[in-house]
Amino acid sequence: MYFFLSNLSFVDICFTPTTVTRMLVNIQTHSKAISYAGCITQMYFFILFTGLDDYILTVMAYDRFVAICHPLHYPVIMNPRLCGLLLLVCWITSVLDSLLEILTVLPLSFCVHVEIPHFFCEINQVVHLACSDTFFSDLVMYISAVLLGVGTLIGILYFYSKIVSSIRRISSAQGKYKAFSTCASHLSVVSLFYGTSIGVYLSSAVT
Repeated sequence: MYFFLSNLSFVDICFTPTTVTRMLVNIQTHSKAISYAGCITQMYFFILFTGLDDYILTVMAYDRFVAICHPLHYPVIMNPRLCGLLLLVCWITSVLDSLLEILTVLPLSFCVHVEIPHFFCEINQVVHLACSDTFFSDLVMYISAVLLGVGTLIGILYFYSKIVSSIRRISSAQGKYKAFSTCASHLSVVSLFYGTSIGVYLSSAVT
């Protein structure tokens, strides 16, 4: 659990500067402009670290599932080799997904004086401002969003349904509390991550 937590912390430390650094520069220079290369770079790293957050949170849910539902086999199943392999898969999948999405944006042509109605270069907003055909970019973007956002959330909910079912079978109240307390921090992070993401995109869609 701490191995995955340390990697999640590292990803979040890398994730924050992708938007905050540019925001601070804008405040300092009193300018909201960003170069095309800067916008593409920001989108790449934003998608990369968002994907990593999603995947690592899902892997952590699996880790809690094994710890609570198969406690005697936990040291054997969640061995250092498997943990390293799961993290490697998270990185490779996120890098490839981010690269694919950016490669679909690069061929697009944009009109002059384009304004993004967002506080950073969000891929959906950028693609919809293109002057050329965006069908393929939209297709890749929405497939990625379903697999990345919805797919990982379904995975987390599935593991927690198994965890809740296992906790309900514990006879003592102390045992139930102890089992649930190991998941509380992860659940709070998942709620914050998905809650704020949904809030930002829903409010953006409304405005």
